Amino acid sequence: MEFTEIDREDMRNLLEEIGRTYMPFGKFGPKDYPPSGVPIMDLPSEYLVWFQERGFPKGRLGELMAMVFEVKQSGADAVFQPLRVRNGGHTRLRKRRSRVIDFEDEDREA
Repeated sequence: MEFTEIDREDMRNLLEEIGRTYMPFGKFGPKDYPPSGVPIMDLPSEYLVWFQERGFPKGRLGELMAMVFEVKQSGADAVFQPLRVRNGGHTRLRKRRSRVIDFEDEDREA
């Protein structure tokens, strides 16, 4: 199957829309990843599998998440790399541990 210019333009627009869409709720939403949440292209595959098994959200968000799921399942995740570069890199999903160093405890032991 050959892509026409319209198909390429549609794909480009779809990728742009995916790159602008952030998870608006849940454990990867703005509450835990302020200010906007995690871009749906950076959601972990396991999270997308969970939605695939139980049903993606209704509306355009669900459609886009299903498309991201299909891309990741097919091993074509690299298609999102130019969008990640443009957005400043892959979203860090691990929370940084706060480092608290209590020097007073060390002084008491000495």
